[in-house]
Amino acid sequence: MHLIHRFCPHAPLAGARMGKLWRARLTAWVAAASCASALAAGPATTGSPPAAASVPASATAAAQGPRVLRNLAYGTEARQQLDAYVPARPAGPVLVMVHGGAWVLGDKAEPGMIQPKAAYWTQQGYVVVSVNYRLVPKVRPHEQAEDVARALAFVQREAASWGADGRRVVLMGHSAGGHLVALLHANPAEAQRVGAHPWKGTVVLDSAALDLVSLMRAPHPRLYDRAFGTDPAYWERVSPFHAMQPKGPPPVLFICSQQRPDACPQADAYERKASEFKHRVTIWMQDKDHMQINRQLGQPGIYTDSVARWISSIL
Repeated sequence: MHLIHRFCPHAPLAGARMGKLWRARLTAWVAAASCASALAAGPATTGSPPAAASVPASATAAAQGPRVLRNLAYGTEARQQLDAYVPARPAGPVLVMVHGGAWVLGDKAEPGMIQPKAAYWTQQGYVVVSVNYRLVPKVRPHEQAEDVARALAFVQREAASWGADGRRVVLMGHSAGGHLVALLHANPAEAQRVGAHPWKGTVVLDSAALDLVSLMRAPHPRLYDRAFGTDPAYWERVSPFHAMQPKGPPPVLFICSQQRPDACPQADAYERKASEFKHRVTIWMQDKDHMQINRQLGQPGIYTDSVARWISSIL
């Protein structure tokens, strides 16, 4: 039986440990008194992630901001490029961000997506990487996931030249990008096949495309038809739920919007299957819309600090 803990959505987040399985739920309906209590008490002492390591930066380093290395090629195609935001004093970790866009659009330099994350995490000493990948209809989603894997391998090879540690990488993706990082997370051997090494963890920001078979068999937006077609065998091939392997995945954090009908149930279904393999899975529900889940991450506040704490706990 699962042990489920519910936490105030505005308080520091903690995980409940059960063997190798960690779960945490955020709910918008927790009473204000509970929020105040959680803030006063701080993280739980049993099974909660340790506080995020704080890496102070000098006023000079903060003022000058990160050095941005743009359009680094990890492949031969125009879309196979990434940007690296390198702080003045790298502390080792690397956060790799994969944009969304319904598999057909999006860009690594979109300001609302990358600027808050780059500003926040580089101040903590992280190198922040933003990845482009080829788009549908030129390629299909499994090839997009392979692009992300090749970008990951490139980052791991190049990290030392940026003053970072290629062994301390976290993958993060929003929406369609969340699906792609979840697909690699479910079966890390696919990433390793193109040269990537194990990474420390994965953050999936509000993806409703975890169990594609059930999604495609139910009424769904047409954007999924454009990306995944009509072949059930292909749906299963690119479904993180169905690709899940018993061994290998690192810890994963699913952040899902309570304002949508599908993302949190999809994360729940994934977690139930992953629990059979004792994978370390965390689900945080947020009373934010699909775009706020992405754009508010990196902005000052408990939401960002809590995600940073989870990331720090797995590095």
